[in-house]
Amino acid sequence: MADAKVIPFGGEEPRSKRGKGKRPGRARTSRMSSSLAPVPPQRHLDRAEDARALSEEPAAAVEGVERAAEAAPSGGWDRRLAHGLSFLRRRITGEYEVDEFGYDEELTDQVLMSALRPFYEKYFRVEVKGIENIPDKGAALVVANHSGTLPVDGLMLQVAVHDHHPADRHIRMLAADLVFMLPGVNEISRKLGHTLACAEDAQQLLERGEVVGVMPEGFKGIGKPFSERYKLQRFGRGGFVSTALRAGAPIVPCSIVGAEEIYPMLGNARTVARLLGIPYFPLTPSWPWLGPLGLVPLPTKWTIQFGEPIPTDGYPAEAADDPMLMFNLTDQVRETIQHTLYKLLVQRRSVFF
Repeated sequence: MADAKVIPFGGEEPRSKRGKGKRPGRARTSRMSSSLAPVPPQRHLDRAEDARALSEEPAAAVEGVERAAEAAPSGGWDRRLAHGLSFLRRRITGEYEVDEFGYDEELTDQVLMSALRPFYEKYFRVEVKGIENIPDKGAALVVANHSGTLPVDGLMLQVAVHDHHPADRHIRMLAADLVFMLPGVNEISRKLGHTLACAEDAQQLLERGEVVGVMPEGFKGIGKPFSERYKLQRFGRGGFVSTALRAGAPIVPCSIVGAEEIYPMLGNARTVARLLGIPYFPLTPSWPWLGPLGLVPLPTKWTIQFGEPIPTDGYPAEAADDPMLMFNLTDQVRETIQHTLYKLLVQRRSVFF
């Protein structure tokens, strides 16, 4: 918190204590002379100390209440209050860490995941399968299909790993550059641990032993028409395979069912998209006809399944530059995801149940 600025009032006598017999002119003269009088050095020092004390008051007050809550008899609400106040004190005093990508682990765990969890548990009722296929430690590259008009599936995938992995692992999602060009969205994405979908950032995260998530379809997948739902688009040039090979990280295929129906994209206003500088402008049964209400997604039932990991550590170092190997591995991952999508669709009873 920035140091508070103390503004002196020039020794003006309070209005309620002024004598009734004093003339206004004399009072104005006395106030002017007192405000122009030189301030002794000691008073300067006192004011600096007062400003410093004011800047420390909020954190000190929070810390005092926090100690009181911890000293209270053991109980759920008391502990929650102490935990929340401790979090608030660290945010005020700046005692928290952010990595070079902008990832704020504490804010993600305490605030952002709590905000996303009601959508995950109550609204989309996500069912997770095969989470144990993500290794308990070391690097891994999760490759998933992309759909839904808006990238809600990436957020739900992040909650799934965060809340269900037995080793409490986090997944660092790779996002398109458009995400980091939007005010507000950029800051939140960085705090959540998202980073630019480029080989350099992905390589650095994998070398640090992180779980990295990528959706190779990109805008081709998320912006495809509803008539092509659950049909995987092209996976680019296989750059994610090359990155995994260089890091020796296993590739974990991931299939997401349910996201395709949250915003059924019936059309694309390409002229509007070009004017706005965005990849597509979706036309759904509710957007843009209902205005902001059209942004409310349909409450579909989701399933996220993680497949068996595909190891890459057995290949030689030069394998990352072999185009034929990259093509074969890319096709293997894509076919695995597509086959699992069809399997999950056959097992699904209803879009909403």
